[in-house]
Amino acid sequence: MAQERNESDLLGQRSIPADMLYGIHTLRALENFPLSNRLVHAQLIRAYGTVKTACLQICIELNGWNNQPCKAKAILQACKEMAEGKLDEYISVDALQGGAGTSLNMNVNEALANRALQIMQKPLGSYDIISPTEDINRYQSTNDTFPTALRLACIKLIQKLEQELVALQEAFQQKEKQFAHIVKVGRTQFQDAVLTTLGREMGAYAEALNRDRWRIYKCQERLRVINLGATAIGTGLGAERQYIFRVTDRLREITGIGFARAENLVDGTQNADVFVEVSGILKASAATLWKICSDLRFLSSGPDAGIDEIRLPLRQAGSSIMPGKVNPVIPEAVTQASMMITGYDQVITMACAAGSLELNPFLPLVADCLLNGIDLLANACNILRQHCIEGIEANEEVCRRHVENSTATATALVAPLGYEEVTKIVQYARESGKTIRQVVLEQNILTSDQYDSLLSPEAVCRLGFVKNEKLPKRPAQ
Repeated sequence: MAQERNESDLLGQRSIPADMLYGIHTLRALENFPLSNRLVHAQLIRAYGTVKTACLQICIELNGWNNQPCKAKAILQACKEMAEGKLDEYISVDALQGGAGTSLNMNVNEALANRALQIMQKPLGSYDIISPTEDINRYQSTNDTFPTALRLACIKLIQKLEQELVALQEAFQQKEKQFAHIVKVGRTQFQDAVLTTLGREMGAYAEALNRDRWRIYKCQERLRVINLGATAIGTGLGAERQYIFRVTDRLREITGIGFARAENLVDGTQNADVFVEVSGILKASAATLWKICSDLRFLSSGPDAGIDEIRLPLRQAGSSIMPGKVNPVIPEAVTQASMMITGYDQVITMACAAGSLELNPFLPLVADCLLNGIDLLANACNILRQHCIEGIEANEEVCRRHVENSTATATALVAPLGYEEVTKIVQYARESGKTIRQVVLEQNILTSDQYDSLLSPEAVCRLGFVKNEKLPKRPAQ
């Protein structure tokens, strides 16, 4: 058996390992772009297989290869295998590449052509039988298949991300119920403010995540508008008219996703602003996680010389020199993921803005940042839920002590006693070193029951106060 085969292109002839499914276009890309040393995202490869399936099914129905049923069957089987992830290993071009993604498209075309040849039991590289360009790329261009595959890959990953966000939201909702009875000090600018409950804090996180989940769900609508059939610049050059009219419908049928052909295919090919919009939504979600993780680190600080109102699950030893130290490693890791997603957003913005005239040549960079960003955000939600939120415990004794020792309790007394009176109580408490509770009870301003009713979970969480509402009656002397 020959160990190599020869292939030719515009620039000349090269030798290819005989058993490789890629061809000369892929070989040149491997030589030209040793950049990131990262492969193309697997979901983009599989999405490409699905897009090729839709394209080539319509080609066959329009009498393509009508006298070669075995060839048509082999091509569609190869596309199906790629869509199922069975050909991932044969897509070897670097994630970052010049040419607006042409190297990836040609790697896909060559892998599908050679896999189809294998199925037909023909020698690899027999492009007179199945051609990567004439057959696999029929009626197509990189400029319409790449962005369509990218949109499909984004939607698939976003659906997974949405599930992770829902699970994280529900974990916080469980903590909201579990901690509803725990009154604690609420803080603004890191200073004691007014009383709240630990449950209400957790509920606010859940609500923020709910907004993120809804925004991410809605952004799929933007991604469903595709330019498939536009070919090079949106005019459909080289494609049969019936193919252009039918191929988007076929992709919708195959995927079950509501794809729609762009009303203006030139605009759909030229402009990439939709990816900036989606990236911005991901950044908003990352900002939510970042803020939550900052709070968790603060509330769990200590444990002996910090806030220590919650205890995070112990995940690993925190120091090689300080015995007994355990760090909040999960919030720290998720914060780093959030920072990375924020950085991806800036790169995506620049790449989409740098498009020129009828095409954006930087979509490979957009794809790399966007797909990895979605993955990163989904993974961050997952580990935050599993390794942190579900195992959070409240330190009720510390929360109670903070309430008793903080002047934040004074605000709860303003409605029944008045601002000036409470100010005097606070001043005396500070001067005497006593708690607000001690001063109020010693000076017979309120009874223990009256004081406790004002600081109950129900009282500190209700919306405002009812005018002329009476305090609980004093017990008979």
